[in-house]
Amino acid sequence: MLIKRPSDITSSEITPEAVYLNRREFIRASSGAAVGVALAGLGAVSLASPAPAFAQQPLGELKKSPFSTDEKLTPYDDVTTYNNFYEFGTDKSDPARYAGQLATKPWTVKVDGLCDKPADYHLEDLLAGQALEERVYRLRCVEAWSMVIPWVGFPLANVIKRAQPTSQAKFVAFTTLFRPSQMPGQRHSVLEWPYVEGLRLDEAMHPLTLLAVGLYGKTLPNQDGAPIRLVVPWKYGFKSIKSIVRISFVDKQPPTSWNRQNAHEYGFYSNVNPNVDHPRWSQARERRIGEFFRRKTLMFNGYGDQVAKLYEGMDLRKYF
Repeated sequence: MLIKRPSDITSSEITPEAVYLNRREFIRASSGAAVGVALAGLGAVSLASPAPAFAQQPLGELKKSPFSTDEKLTPYDDVTTYNNFYEFGTDKSDPARYAGQLATKPWTVKVDGLCDKPADYHLEDLLAGQALEERVYRLRCVEAWSMVIPWVGFPLANVIKRAQPTSQAKFVAFTTLFRPSQMPGQRHSVLEWPYVEGLRLDEAMHPLTLLAVGLYGKTLPNQDGAPIRLVVPWKYGFKSIKSIVRISFVDKQPPTSWNRQNAHEYGFYSNVNPNVDHPRWSQARERRIGEFFRRKTLMFNGYGDQVAKLYEGMDLRKYF
């Protein structure tokens, strides 16, 4: 179902200003591993009609993760119809409506840069030998809404170890698919495409950092970042880049899409920090999808015990 925004949240609060101001133009222009077997079921549909409900494929027996929260899950329908995925449009409903045309089979992820074992992996090869686990993580978005999602995936550290980064590698850079023919949002200059993100190497190696290939025990729907995406639970949702096609090891801090769009509003680290407000709204409280009242925002999205040591000695107001 489509989630209605409460009346006390304005459109400019929900959407970054640069996007909000261009919304009219965008809408006007727009109107004119059992995993390998499961991924084969993701076909293409015409943009002329809304995407159908996906028959997501079960991912088999999954390991339960000790990192999971025991909080109440956000319903599947909400997780798959209220999304930020600007490659398909700026409204929260656009990804579910238009993402069905994205072909996710075959899929290749290039791993390169400062590493001893670069490779181009077919997704099935990347997943080979991985013990998929279900991790119930909070997802906190910068617009002050949040969800609790049972992701399915494996640690990004597994891929990093396989690539064997050199001593010069300090950061990991990620790139999303660029395919305007199937991702209509990329036909417009809402952001500079393709979408890019980055983590410091120690952040990427942290056991909480997940490469997700599913949710609710099934393959990822296209609108949630199929077929493979990043999930970094202590950072704002836009750091968890979707539909990844490249992972690169670099020696300098890589550019990231929202920081490049407006560095004053979106820092490279983007850790959930209730003490650092977005210039246009407070980050001190959040509304969980499905709940009416706001709740207090937790430092590092509640994962401080696990990740606070990564940032010891850093001024988290400067490096926000």
